[in-house]
Amino acid sequence: MSSVTNTGGPPASVTQSAVPSGQTLTQKKVGSGDDEVTTTQFGTQSLGTQTALNEAANKQQRLNMEKGAELDRINAEFFAGQDIRRTQATGAENRLATKVAGEETRATQRVAGEEDRATIATTGLEYRAGLETAGTQDRLLTQTRGAEDRATEAGRAAEERLTVGKRGEEERAAIRETGTETRQLRETEGAQQRLGIETTGTQERLSEAERGKQERLRLGTAGKETRATNLQQEMFRRYKENRDFEQATGAYRV
Repeated sequence: MSSVTNTGGPPASVTQSAVPSGQTLTQKKVGSGDDEVTTTQFGTQSLGTQTALNEAANKQQRLNMEKGAELDRINAEFFAGQDIRRTQATGAENRLATKVAGEETRATQRVAGEEDRATIATTGLEYRAGLETAGTQDRLLTQTRGAEDRATEAGRAAEERLTVGKRGEEERAAIRETGTETRQLRETEGAQQRLGIETTGTQERLSEAERGKQERLRLGTAGKETRATNLQQEMFRRYKENRDFEQATGAYRV
C-alpha cells in the first residue's frame, strides 16, 4: 500500500509500505528541477492508490504554477514602480530647470531695464544742465558785451547789435543742429535697443521650442521603452504559463 502527504509547501512526499510478494515496483519521473514529479506504480496497485498519487502530483504542479504566477506579478509590480519613480524624478528635474531658467531670465531683464532707465535719466539730466549753463553764459556774455559797447561808443551800438543778432542766429543754428543730432542719436539708440530686445525674444523663443522638442523626444523614447518592457514581461509570463500547462498536462496523462 502507499500513502500521499502534501502540506502545501515543498513537493508532496510519497510513503510506501511493504510491497506484497510477487509485485514489481515501477517509478517514472516527469518534469525537471523543482517541477520534477516521481510516480511509483506496481503490478497490482489499486485504482484508489493510483488516483491519490496522480492527485498529489497534480496538486504539486498547480502549486508550482501559482508560485510562478505570484513571482511574475511581484516582478511586474516592482518594475512598474521603478518606471513610475524614474519618470517622476525626471519630471521634477525638468520643472526645476525650467523654473530656474525663467527666474534668471526675468532677473536679467529687470537689471537691463534698470540700467537702461538710469542711463537715459542721466543723459537727459546732463543734457538739460548743459543747456542751462550755456544759456546762462550766453546771457551774461551778451549783457556784459552790451554794457561795454554802449558805454564805449554809441556809434558802435548798431554794429554791435548787428553782431549780436548774427551771433544769435548762429547760436540758434548751432542749437538746432545740436538738437537734430541729438534726436537722431536718440532714434538710433531706440532702434538698436528695440532690435536687441527683438533678437533676445527670438532667441528665447527658439530656445524654448528646442527644449520642448527635446522633452517630447525624451517622453516618446521613455514611453517606447516602457511599452517594450511590458511586452517582454507579458511574453515571458505567457511562455511560463504555457510551459507549466504543458508540464501539468503531461504529468496528468502519465
